[in-house]
Amino acid sequence: MIFRYEIILYWSELDRAFIAEVPELSGCAADGDTYQEALHNVELVVQEWIEMAKDLGRQVPEHKPRLMYI
Repeated sequence: MIFRYEIILYWSELDRAFIAEVPELSGCAADGDTYQEALHNVELVVQEWIEMAKDLGRQVPEHKPRLMYI
C-alpha cells in the first residue's frame, strides 16, 4: 500500500530515539534506534491506523499536498 502522508522525523533526546510522526493522522507516531527504523516502524503504524479507523467507521483523512515553489 502506498501512503502519501507527510512524515516528520527527528531525534528525541528525552526518548533517546528517532521519532517519526504523521501529523495528518492524529496520534500516529513511531520510534526507532535509527531514522531508517523509525521510518519503517511508522509505515507499519500508518497501515494499522488506517485499518483501525476503517474498522471503527471513522473517516481516513486525505493527504495534504505540499506547495512547490520553482
